[in-house]
Order: sequence, then C-alpha cells, then structure tokens
Amino acid sequence: MPDSQPATALRGNYDLILAAFCGLLLISNIGATKLIAFGPNLEIGGFPVLPIVTDGGAFLFPLTYILGDILAEVYGLRRANRAIITAFVLAALMSVTFLAVDLAPASPDWPLQDAWHAVLGFVPRIVVASLLGYLAGQLLNAYVLVAIKRRWGTGRMWVRLITSTLVGEFADTLVFCLIAFGPLGTVFGGDSIPWGTLLNYTAVGWIYKVSVEVILLPVTYAVIRAVKRREPAYL
Repeated sequence: MPDSQPATALRGNYDLILAAFCGLLLISNIGATKLIAFGPNLEIGGFPVLPIVTDGGAFLFPLTYILGDILAEVYGLRRANRAIITAFVLAALMSVTFLAVDLAPASPDWPLQDAWHAVLGFVPRIVVASLLGYLAGQLLNAYVLVAIKRRWGTGRMWVRLITSTLVGEFADTLVFCLIAFGPLGTVFGGDSIPWGTLLNYTAVGWIYKVSVEVILLPVTYAVIRAVKRREPAYL
C-alpha cells in the first residue's frame, strides 16, 4: 500500500467507547482528591451516620463501570481487559506528570504553587489507592460478567450486569478507601481517618455506585443494543 494512503478505518464503536472510558477515569481520579460531606453531624451508638461522606470522583466514576460492562458484554474479556490496561497506563502517566509538574520550580511571578500542590500534587497513597482499586475492580467486573455469560448464556443480562458491578465496585471501593484514607495507606505517611468515618465512606461509596448502575440499567441495555447493531460480528 502506498504511504500516501490512510490505514483502513475501524468499524464499530470500540474506539469511541475506549476513549470515553479513559476520559471518565482520568476526570474521576482528579475529582477524587476532594472529600465531600452531605448533611449534619449525627451519631447513633457512637457510629457516625451523618454526614454522608464521599469524594468528587463519585460524580462520573460509576459511568466507567457502565462502559466496562458494555466493553465486556459486547467485545469480550480480552478486549475489555485491553481497555482497562490502557486506561490504567494513562492514569499512571497522568499521576507521574502531575508529580513532575509539582516538583518543577514555579515561576517567581506565579503565586499558585501551594494551590497546585494541594489539589494536583497527589500524595503517593492517593495515587496507589486509585490505581490499585481501579485495576482490581475493573478486572473483576469484566471477569465476573463474562464468566456468568459463558455459564448461563446470553439471557438475563441484568443479572450479570448487576452482579459484576456489585463485585467490581466493592473491590474497587474497599481497596481505595483502605489505602487512601485507611490503615493500609499509613505506610506511605500520614494518618488514617477514624474507623467510623472510614466505614461510612466505604459503604456510601459502594452503595451509591451500585445504585447508579441499577438506575441506569435501561440506558445500559439501550446502549449495548445500539453498539451491537453497529458491530460487524453481530450483523
């Protein structure tokens, strides 16, 4: 083929879903640096019920699991894992880049170095927590979905979508919380938040993310059908 000819264009939507998947992950990782609390202070039996504690990643991160379900359901485990690893590498590159920018000497005329460091100068434990939680959760999500599909066939898609999310989101949330704000992260320096707050944060994060998947299940169904209609393997 002459060099002047472009490569053959890809058919289907895998590239678009991969781009959206990676973009949502990167945006969510930045948002997750801020803890958010909703509601007044309320304790029952010494356990903090309110405020509800979450982080800024909660706005978009559940959508990565919906896209992860679409990737595994339509394209299979191998291509879903390819997307997961691609997003993992980009997230790691983002963290290393932000660290390098944070360590680089600031211009004397730029007064925002402290603000940059506070928001984007990720501490090592947040980076490790985010990357390990994401990797464990997404790989389990894809594996469980494909395993259920292989065992029981293509019917009852809602069962494998919800089950895979329950497993994947639990692993992701637990790993992230224990490292980012819990005792497992103290090896990187700093303290852990109180156990009551940590349990609140972990439970709220898991329940919220699973709830988003359940609420958006009709949308996930519609997207999967639309994607399959444009994939050569399903024509």
